[in-house]
Amino acid sequence: MKFSLDAAIAATGGTPSGDAASLGSFRICTDTRELGAGDAFLALHGERFDGHAFAAEAVRRGAALLILDRADAAVAGVPALIVDDTLRAYMALASAARARFSGRTIAITGSAGKTTTKVFLAQLLSARYESRVAVAPANENNEIGVSRLLLATSDAEHDVAIVEMGARKYGDVEALVTIARPEFGILTNVGDAHLEIMGSRDRLAETKWALFGRGARAILNADDAVSVARAPQLASPPHWFAVREAGASIAPAPPATVLVGTTQLSLFETRGAGAYAVDVRVPGAHNRANLAAAVAGALELGVPVEAVVAAIAHLHLPAGRFESISLPDGWRIIYDAYNANANGTIAALDAFAAEACDRGIAVLGSMAELGDESVALHERVGAHAAKRVGTLLVGGEYADALARGARRGGLNEERIVRVGSNAEAARWLREHARPGDVVLLKGSRKYKLEQIVQELTS
Repeated sequence: MKFSLDAAIAATGGTPSGDAASLGSFRICTDTRELGAGDAFLALHGERFDGHAFAAEAVRRGAALLILDRADAAVAGVPALIVDDTLRAYMALASAARARFSGRTIAITGSAGKTTTKVFLAQLLSARYESRVAVAPANENNEIGVSRLLLATSDAEHDVAIVEMGARKYGDVEALVTIARPEFGILTNVGDAHLEIMGSRDRLAETKWALFGRGARAILNADDAVSVARAPQLASPPHWFAVREAGASIAPAPPATVLVGTTQLSLFETRGAGAYAVDVRVPGAHNRANLAAAVAGALELGVPVEAVVAAIAHLHLPAGRFESISLPDGWRIIYDAYNANANGTIAALDAFAAEACDRGIAVLGSMAELGDESVALHERVGAHAAKRVGTLLVGGEYADALARGARRGGLNEERIVRVGSNAEAARWLREHARPGDVVLLKGSRKYKLEQIVQELTS
């Protein structure tokens, strides 16, 4: 989406300098590598980078305007817009872009499953909207990523925008909702992520629940205790989603979208119910819950149920989520270490236990940002792992707590292996894994368990 100088000033409250009178409309760009002639370069900065250092490079690449919060970074002969803070200016410009977008906007947040739900939803929406769906790559879900997506969305190219919203600290979702103003909101769950930074589960719940603070139609997990408890606060009943095993009781109040096992989609409306045969191929109950959320979102956005049913069999998980990698020696890795919290790790272990294999081995790195509950949550995960795997490798800051929990869960000491590095874990697997084995890799991003994959596949 392009801006005039007057529109950029109105959005940011910035002060122009230099000869800006002849400027035409321009895109907002924060990366000189993506800059085109006539674009405006906005200099973001953080703890380890400062875009102001690239102002001259931006001009060499064709920037027609610099948006800065340090006037001394201006380049002679090039117009500048001086703002109080470039991140706030970037978000303000994104908010202005959102105000000009007349398509539909759906936001997704939660302690786990956000990116997977987003990827599923984008695939389902393509059945109706084809390529006219704006969605950020990977998990660009903070202030910068959400702003970048909104600034790239336009009526000329898009009918729907899917906005993933992450939260590392109290109040983050509210700030993102303020600029994105979603019409619909999917809350996947409220778990144990980032408790150290949030301060408490109540503050975590408040942060996630801010998704509905501007009136977004709520799409909620019927098995999430926080959502069930808070739903009566909503101005209108939510659209519930759930996963049930075949033969189990199906209880959510209508409207509700329920995946029953891997073969049935049940839809409940106030005027009646319908059941459809489906072919769900994604592994794990947690991923089926993400799929149910995406189906509910797609139906709310007008995708015909017949198109949804047809698309389900062809859905794929995003990279780094329960990714199966075959090794030449006849065993496999399940790489699910994009990130980890207690709920997500337990769900991954449950899905892993359903894998057909001679022997299940899990490599668990520690989980980050759990605060005072770190030890207890790692012990809980270790105890759960004891019931799901035959051998457990543990590493990271809370390896002892994982091992202690595994022993309490009944896993023999000789089946618990402490590893001091990813290289040591890869070496152990080379020496001990055999044909027919399957190995789960799960841990927080800081432990970079992808290094194990790289070591074993190189």
